[in-house]
Amino acid sequence: MQNEKTSSFQQPLKGLKVLELSQIMAGPVCGLMLADMGADVYKVEKIPYGDDARSYGKASDAGTPPSFMMLNRGKQSIGIDIKSHAGKAVLLRMAGQADVLTENFRPGVIERLGLGYEVLSQLNPALIYCSITGYGREGPLARKGGFDLILQAFSGLISVTGEEGGEPVKPGVSIADVNAGILAALGILAAYVHRLRTGLGQRVDTSLVQASLQQMYWYAAAYFSRGAIAKPSGTAHPLISPYQVYRCRDGRIAIGGANEANWARIAEMLGHPEWKADPRFMTPDSRLANRKALERLINDVLATDDVASWLRRFDEASVPAGPVQNVAQALEHEQSKATRMVVEVEAPNGGTTRALGLPIHFNGTTRIASRAAPRVGQDTTDILRRFGFTDGEVRDLIASGAVLQAGASVEAAAATQG
Repeated sequence: MQNEKTSSFQQPLKGLKVLELSQIMAGPVCGLMLADMGADVYKVEKIPYGDDARSYGKASDAGTPPSFMMLNRGKQSIGIDIKSHAGKAVLLRMAGQADVLTENFRPGVIERLGLGYEVLSQLNPALIYCSITGYGREGPLARKGGFDLILQAFSGLISVTGEEGGEPVKPGVSIADVNAGILAALGILAAYVHRLRTGLGQRVDTSLVQASLQQMYWYAAAYFSRGAIAKPSGTAHPLISPYQVYRCRDGRIAIGGANEANWARIAEMLGHPEWKADPRFMTPDSRLANRKALERLINDVLATDDVASWLRRFDEASVPAGPVQNVAQALEHEQSKATRMVVEVEAPNGGTTRALGLPIHFNGTTRIASRAAPRVGQDTTDILRRFGFTDGEVRDLIASGAVLQAGASVEAAAATQG
């Protein structure tokens, strides 16, 4: 049975007011994690069409692309024309009461709008102001814009991905965006702890280039120590062997021989204890130098049986190994459900859909933000009231086009903007 302390920690950020001016992926990942931990995330969207990610991919039956639904569940949307005098005044008033603001404008843009950190921190010294940029806020490329692909290329990630001897390949997922979002959330939480101690907010900065370069720990270590420039090596590890994907009779399996004990168990379990005494494989360095030869030998043995059979034997031998699954297999696996990474949430059409959950658990059951991703401006009126705007002010703002309440025609909103 949960005690009061455990129960109260199900939503540790409950009551934290977050203004999410960021869009597409990195910022929304940050906002999603904060929402899942209990924060009230108010998605401030440009009008009339909102977050650019609303146009990415095929729309669902509810009229919203699944990719947008995934990253924006649990949030509330307010449409504001922050380029207008009245819209800017709305945001300034909200920022004066907010705890956190996230933005991913190109450096200099939000400052020109009069909504930079220097302005807002004077208005609200307790505000935690988080910027996510492409190249960071300092340096010769700071003013450049950048997307996930561009910064993966710039940081060297693409240069080390792909098959050995082949062309560099982009990793299949948006590493820079997702990691930048996680780093932003981490920075915000650290700044929040600082604020609890001092009462003062902080400027938090991270970028896609930092989020990408952080992934290069092993490769950077090799370069800094001996000038080695890594190249693609398929699924192999730059420092360890055997530690890669191998072929079985009916599929592929990943095997982690990350230490001497595991290597010894692998050789014995595969029926070749003599490999341990082979000069090519006796030490970590020799195995790495002869990785291709070892790969061929292991593939030859694994080709005699199926993935499931080998997995059972590796488990019995206490050797870390796992199947190479496709997306459906991974998401439908009982382990993914047991860790609550696959969860049921509301869909915009009133039904339910599945989403990825919060990859952090606290004591008890963490209650994630299950509210459906909003339409542009769906919650404008409610949000403005929550921030102290009167009904008359709200009506005037909607009529002027400074804010958008869902239900008003997109054509009228576009005409007001034009």
